[in-house]
Amino acid sequence: MCGNNMSTPLPAIVPAVRKATAAVIFLHGLGDTGHGWAEEFAGIRTPHVKYIFPHAPTMPVSLNMRMSMPSWFDIYSLSPDAEEDEAGIKSASKNIKALIDQEVKNGIPSHRIILGGFSQGGALSLYTALTSQQKLAGVVALSCWLPLRKSFPEAAANSANKDMHVLQCHGEADNLVPFMFGVQTAEKMKSLINPSNITFKSYRGLPHSVRPEELIDVKQFIEKQLPDISDE
Repeated sequence: MCGNNMSTPLPAIVPAVRKATAAVIFLHGLGDTGHGWAEEFAGIRTPHVKYIFPHAPTMPVSLNMRMSMPSWFDIYSLSPDAEEDEAGIKSASKNIKALIDQEVKNGIPSHRIILGGFSQGGALSLYTALTSQQKLAGVVALSCWLPLRKSFPEAAANSANKDMHVLQCHGEADNLVPFMFGVQTAEKMKSLINPSNITFKSYRGLPHSVRPEELIDVKQFIEKQLPDISDE
């Protein structure tokens, strides 16, 4: 994945306008690719930030009658108590951590990297940040949930991100990942990291998608957590 697997294309990139001193790695949702999100973020870009949009590998997805599509891991059901693809989630998380390592090798320290995603990608970004020994600047979690939530807090025992900042956004009219999942996830997150660092924003009438005001909130969060240090 993320360029290491010949069957998965290289990530879409929105380069920094000038020298990149920070990065955002953003993971798309089920059945999608990184390209659409690259276009969305190009409209809210910050000059010193590099934006990276990996593409999930194609695999059969149980939720969609085993049809093959881009997916970070298998999803069996959207029921709150559904069995989860633990091995797939952990494997995907390992790949995302490797992508973070690659950016560190490229010269961007991990504490200047924000991890984020939408829906399944947001779920993976939360899990990865909570179980990572790489100190991150924060997480942007859109219309998602915390996977393997029953494995916490033990799964986060060695995490470097107990004080990370999280922006969680969810549409109140979400018909795929119910709004209540977002609310419950935010409450769970408050028990795992510094609760004062969690911002939960809801959007009236918003289904399982994004809208301009939400993207503005994302832009402001990124600029606050990844300030321009080029003049320092």
